[in-house]
Amino acid sequence: MARDFKAPARTFNKNAAAKSLTVKIPEPARLKNFKNFRRIQNSQSKFARNPKMRYCAPMNAQPISANSYLRAEGRRTSPVRNLRPETLSRALEAFENGRLGSAARIFEAILSRDDAICGLNLKRKKSVSRLDFEIVPLEDSPKAREHMRTLRDFYSTLRAKSFRDENESGGLRLLVSQMMDCVAMKYSVHKIEFQNDNGRVRGVFTQYPLWLFENTQKRLRILEREGQLSDGAELEPDEWLVTCGDGLMFASSIAYLFKQLPLRDWLIYCERNGMPGIKAKTDAFPGTPQWESVCDAVREFGAEFHAVFSEGTEMDAIDVSTRGELPYPALVERVDRMMGSLWRGGDLSTFSAPDSVGANMQWYEESLIEEDDAANVAETLNRKIDAAVVRLAHGDPVALAKFRLKLPDYEERKHELEIIERLCAIGLKPDPTELARHFAFPLEGAGKSAKKTGTKDADEGEI
Repeated sequence: MARDFKAPARTFNKNAAAKSLTVKIPEPARLKNFKNFRRIQNSQSKFARNPKMRYCAPMNAQPISANSYLRAEGRRTSPVRNLRPETLSRALEAFENGRLGSAARIFEAILSRDDAICGLNLKRKKSVSRLDFEIVPLEDSPKAREHMRTLRDFYSTLRAKSFRDENESGGLRLLVSQMMDCVAMKYSVHKIEFQNDNGRVRGVFTQYPLWLFENTQKRLRILEREGQLSDGAELEPDEWLVTCGDGLMFASSIAYLFKQLPLRDWLIYCERNGMPGIKAKTDAFPGTPQWESVCDAVREFGAEFHAVFSEGTEMDAIDVSTRGELPYPALVERVDRMMGSLWRGGDLSTFSAPDSVGANMQWYEESLIEEDDAANVAETLNRKIDAAVVRLAHGDPVALAKFRLKLPDYEERKHELEIIERLCAIGLKPDPTELARHFAFPLEGAGKSAKKTGTKDADEGEI
């Protein structure tokens, strides 16, 4: 039994006309194809039913090495190139849902590219990493003093490095600076390796990038490869150090995105209206050597917009420049001032109002932020490192000493300022140069203030 069907017309050569073909397919061939299809379908269902076959790993499966990460990173393009609001919104929502990769990449790019955010982040980190450390005993006993010596030796000799850049290596200051990345990124993750050096405990801390982790189960888990959608591997509590912070790049990334719009428009405006055009008139006929000489002269003048007209030709210029003040600088400055307040708790000297002199030094707010950052770093190390070092060195389950960063005495500075204010009230004004050196205050503002005051007093004396 055979079935006939009509096939579309085909052209076999240039001279043959199109014709309809009648093709006959024998029934055994159709049955053979159907049996092959059923055989494949049965094998797939058998694979799905067998639990041993269901979880078979692919052949030659190997773990992803650090070199694989570096090769993949070398092929990656910038995540902030042509960044759009919907792209950033999706990345931030994924970060909140535990998928950290896209937002972490965007945060890293912005931190290294935006001038305001880069400077604010470095100031925030260095204000804590510059602090000296001390080991504080929790009780007055010989064992507590032994714990003090052990912890002091450990923190003085530890090494910190980066998973992404093998050239980055340092000691405690670098470790604190890396832990301070949690202020921007919300999390900073280190892998800990304890070593025994002739009975003394040594530590190596390797910082891993945040885009290698996921947080879908409300705890960080490491991924085998970037962009992995399945669950990551659990972190061993004794092998990983996780520092949590504010995550200021959420708000800063949104501000960065909308700051680029007026910046781009500002650059376009300057490009179009920054240099006037050149217009030349000549009696020469177009195409003559005299006409070409005028064209060459105008072209060599250097203006991007130039034109040559013969006599009788008129052209009116369309002026699109703004007569009043441009809106772009005010919006860019507004965003930068907002980020200064967000990161440092006060205005920056370069963003002060035009009629102000010097910097707006808000001692109290800045000291609060610095104190909180130092306490966050110290408490994280107390909880994860101090007890582990004491247990490895002495076998004691509880550490009788703890690590702490030494903060400047802001109360003493406050009392000094009150004394200086009282001296000025009774007419005993100290040397501005010595005050600027003592309080690390910009001297330019004091000079301008003194100049203005002297001019005013002189005018009043003349009257």
